Amino acid sequence: MGRLDGRVAIVTGAGKGLGKAFCIKLAQEGASIVAVTRADTEGLEKTGEEVRSLGKEVLLSIVDVSSEKDTLSMAQQTLDRFGRIDILVNNAAYYYGVARKPFSEISVEEWDRMMAVNVRGPWLCARAVFPAMKRSGKGKIINLASEVFFTGSHGFVHYVSSKGGVIGLTRALAVELGPHGICVNAVAPGYTDTEASRTIAEINKYDTSKTPLKRLEKPEDLVGIVAFLASDESDFITGQTMLVDGGRAMH
Repeated sequence: MGRLDGRVAIVTGAGKGLGKAFCIKLAQEGASIVAVTRADTEGLEKTGEEVRSLGKEVLLSIVDVSSEKDTLSMAQQTLDRFGRIDILVNNAAYYYGVARKPFSEISVEEWDRMMAVNVRGPWLCARAVFPAMKRSGKGKIINLASEVFFTGSHGFVHYVSSKGGVIGLTRALAVELGPHGICVNAVAPGYTDTEASRTIAEINKYDTSKTPLKRLEKPEDLVGIVAFLASDESDFITGQTMLVDGGRAMH
């Protein structure tokens, strides 16, 4: 028996990296999966294959999380297929290939794109799944923040700001949705070895000397906390941001 037997989980940004890892872990715990991506159809198919190999149902969906129309369609497709929505993991983010540059050189267009995907996206996805969770009287929303909110990051002002927005969104939604039995929490990873992170910096040059556990974070380091927050074991935890970064930032 898995902790999530009979549950249905939507995971955004599921074509690769953390999103794929979350899909696999939640499926291992017993959930049926709705795997979402904006453009990585090849990666999404591979995620779907791995979930099916675990004997779990999976729905693959192409969704731009910054689009109200797309997120509403995502929720409706999920209900049409599974009849319920129990878990939402807001993992999709504008991060892949983002170039570091001084704050004064970031274009307004790039700033707006960062906020549209990283902050408006989780808000729209939460808004889309809320009616179904409200009817159930229970739900789990897990937002991906980042250690950089606590430490800052040179040349990444728009990304850092957007992750601060995610933490603010998490706290505000926790207050509003708590009376409906819906828990909203955030997970803040450190720099993690994923395909996207490899477009930001050279993995083998990352300085782990400031990390007490003295190694680089891997996707497998994050799946446990997400599964816990998705399960009944976290029913009295809401509005929190869980740092999972090897102790690099402490609060």
